[in-house]
Amino acid sequence: QTGKDNGATDGMDMSLCIIDYKKMKMQYAGANNPLYMIRKNELIQYKPDKMPVGIYIKEKQSFTNNIIELKTDDLIYMFSDGFVDQFGGKDGKKYKYKPFKRLLLKHYPSTIKQQLSTLTTDFNEWKGELEQIDDVCVIGIKF
Repeated sequence: QTGKDNGATDGMDMSLCIIDYKKMKMQYAGANNPLYMIRKNELIQYKPDKMPVGIYIKEKQSFTNNIIELKTDDLIYMFSDGFVDQFGGKDGKKYKYKPFKRLLLKHYPSTIKQQLSTLTTDFNEWKGELEQIDDVCVIGIKF
């Protein structure tokens, strides 16, 4: 991308984090993608900057660097929008963020391996016979 007229302006939505396991601190920056943390059965949302990575008409100088103190048993999730944007269910509508948050909270006590199985099953049941419309990536890290 060059930023010139009639040039490509496609951007990329993503989350990025740096984890210092010794200090139990994390840095998070999001380009249109939030980060969820579950601590003691409470979901905390770290909001992203409302801009993609790349050339963007309303581009600000830099992304917000969130410094997050971590505690034992915290669970963080980073994800693409593929899960929440998937069409399905009895009415063929999008899954959306509220049900996704409820699903993560419900299965927070489970192991990461069990959560993978649950998320995969729930997604496939939601999608049913409809075509998958986008990439689906969910990353969970438990401390």
